[in-house]
Amino acid sequence: MQVTKHGVVLKKTDTAFDKAGVLNPAVLYEHGIIHLFFRAVRKGNYSSIGYCKMKDPLTVGERFDKPILFPQATYESHGIEDARISKIDDVYYLTYTAYDGLNALGAYAVTGFLPYFEKKGIISPQVTYNKFKHLTASQEPLSEKYFRYNGHPNLKSSTDKKALIWDKNVIFFPRRIQGKLVMLHRIKPDIQIVAVDDLAELTPAFWENYFHTFKAHIAMEPVHPHEASFVGGGCPPIETEEGWLLIYHGVHDTPDGYQYTACAALLDLEDPMKEIARLPYPLFSPDHDHEKVGTVNNVCFPTGSATIDGLLYIYYGAADDQVACASVNQAELVAELLTHRKDK
Repeated sequence: MQVTKHGVVLKKTDTAFDKAGVLNPAVLYEHGIIHLFFRAVRKGNYSSIGYCKMKDPLTVGERFDKPILFPQATYESHGIEDARISKIDDVYYLTYTAYDGLNALGAYAVTGFLPYFEKKGIISPQVTYNKFKHLTASQEPLSEKYFRYNGHPNLKSSTDKKALIWDKNVIFFPRRIQGKLVMLHRIKPDIQIVAVDDLAELTPAFWENYFHTFKAHIAMEPVHPHEASFVGGGCPPIETEEGWLLIYHGVHDTPDGYQYTACAALLDLEDPMKEIARLPYPLFSPDHDHEKVGTVNNVCFPTGSATIDGLLYIYYGAADDQVACASVNQAELVAELLTHRKDK
């Protein structure tokens, strides 16, 4: 299995809304067109979502000079970040992190006609750290990392805003599974899964019950050294005959700070809570200058992909500064994963 890095495919411009950086794009390949919905950063670290079409997997074609989604509501006043896109039942779901300067929560928007979306609001639970700790206390103890990461002083500080536990990397599976809408999300350090008949079910009461049985919803935990600190969702899962191919990110602490790597796993098609296999090494890591030095050093953060003629193109944020692309033969990647089945 060979991974080919193609370098930077999208750079920042002198336009105000993306002058400070472009990164972490949602990617949709449909009808021969690759759509990129990239995070654009302006001065002061305020993010919005920009849009471009690719001429081919590595060349930008049409690029809008204004964002298609920008902060409007109070809950996203400091930025709209790290979008992912999935098409389910002829509806495009764009999920993103809404940041208000204190809280980072999953939100979503929908459309039937690209590239414009209607925002629907926050989809993540809105609970404080103390309430999370209380709701999860009645089960087997969680990893102490839950309380180390999520109990950070800025989430317990006294401010005019209510400090909530961070829930990011909300990503829909691209079809219903056993009739349900299924999504990944991430409360550090693990990846969790939620499944509902309708998104209207995601009420405060739903989330309270969810946290009472929280361990039952943890799909993936850090296992290998390159993901020892925490893991998080990356690209929307890709359906293959062998299972859902998941490109995610793994993070480990180094003397130079956290290093973000692209990782791969295979989940069961009808029960994605079941992990079939996981690579025991990164799919790729920061080793080029544009990945090692930037707004945040040592980052390969995959968020979107396109499979074309058997090649899986993976688009990722490089050092939180530019968008880069790598490719791998998808069938070879799945075959390699199957040599590392959990049941072996």
